[in-house]
Amino acid sequence: MRQRLSLVVLALVCATPAAALDLPARKPGLWEIKMTVEGRNLPAQTSQHCVDAETDKLMQSMSSGMRDDMCSKRDMQKVGATIVIDSVCKIGDATTTSHAVASGDFSSAYTVKISSKREGGRAVPGMHADGTSNMTIDAKWTGPCGDLKPGDMVMAGRRMNIRDMQKMGMPGAAPAPKK
Repeated sequence: MRQRLSLVVLALVCATPAAALDLPARKPGLWEIKMTVEGRNLPAQTSQHCVDAETDKLMQSMSSGMRDDMCSKRDMQKVGATIVIDSVCKIGDATTTSHAVASGDFSSAYTVKISSKREGGRAVPGMHADGTSNMTIDAKWTGPCGDLKPGDMVMAGRRMNIRDMQKMGMPGAAPAPKK
């Protein structure tokens, strides 16, 4: 379970567009996000995110906060039609150096390709012995949210909402507004 939570946190950190670059907001509706890690005997992880303008900003803010809390380096540049992100982040006892390239229009689909090297910390089952990893995140807009409400995410069969994650004090999540 702890490893799955780490994957969810990593996915949130990596999958959400970098707000600091003023990327276009994702189109409101349901996004399917598929995370594939090369060379690991794990099936692709697929999640669904229902967003509207407010919850998309909230997800970006949460992801940015996690990066701020965990990353000593985060350089982002727009290079042509892509966003290039180089980072050094500490998750637990491990330090991960990553290079990511995001492309797409954020209204129908986007892709993030991440190459990383992990050093320190406990061994991760199935990870290359040298700590290298290549991940691809493919996101596509699939239509209206259906029975999901804005902010809902379905990951590994579990449904959660970004606002609930704020209340639980997830890393990087701004405190939930008081009503």
